[in-house]
Amino acid sequence: MTGVRVVLAEDDVLLRAGLASLLQRSGFEVMGEAGDGPGLLSLVRETTPDLAVVDVRMPPTHSVEGLDAARVIRQELPEIGILVLSAHAEVDHAMELMASGRAVGYLLKSRVSDVDEFLDALKRIASGGSVVDPGLIQELVAARRRNDPLALLSEREREVLALMAEGRSNAGIARRLWVTEGTVEKHVRSILAKLCLSETDDDHRRVLAVLTFLDSR
Repeated sequence: MTGVRVVLAEDDVLLRAGLASLLQRSGFEVMGEAGDGPGLLSLVRETTPDLAVVDVRMPPTHSVEGLDAARVIRQELPEIGILVLSAHAEVDHAMELMASGRAVGYLLKSRVSDVDEFLDALKRIASGGSVVDPGLIQELVAARRRNDPLALLSEREREVLALMAEGRSNAGIARRLWVTEGTVEKHVRSILAKLCLSETDDDHRRVLAVLTFLDSR
């Protein structure tokens, strides 16, 4: 794909110049460059490019200025593709951006070193597709595991908990799984311990375990 009109927003002058040179040599039309969020917004409004390549962190605070600008672009000119570049895989920022719709991408800056992969990502976004950095996907999987209360349960313990959620007694679970009732009791004790459900006078641990299971689905 050639002739894609692009604007660049990156406060690192050398990186910005390198990206501009790479894109021009690859057939993209660089409409302008900016070093901060307000400069990017002015440039986008003036040139209405096909694609904006935006650094997440820019002056003055180097926090989320690029992301804030990307939000404004998506609201005002939703037809413009947006590729956000970040030095780190920031899950919350990325998820918010990716939820904004089509023609959007999130890549780690380290990915830029793979020229073919980077250019392919730009072309896909300019064509209306979405691109997610593999490093971000790994972070999302890890975060889901960290936040999943059932992550510590074995496959058998998950089976037992699922049957508990169906309202089955230990004896009923034992018959369903073709194991002894004593084995089921051991699984139940392990489940309650792994879910950190300590016994109290006010709460029924078996019910709380089932609620945890249903909430995680």
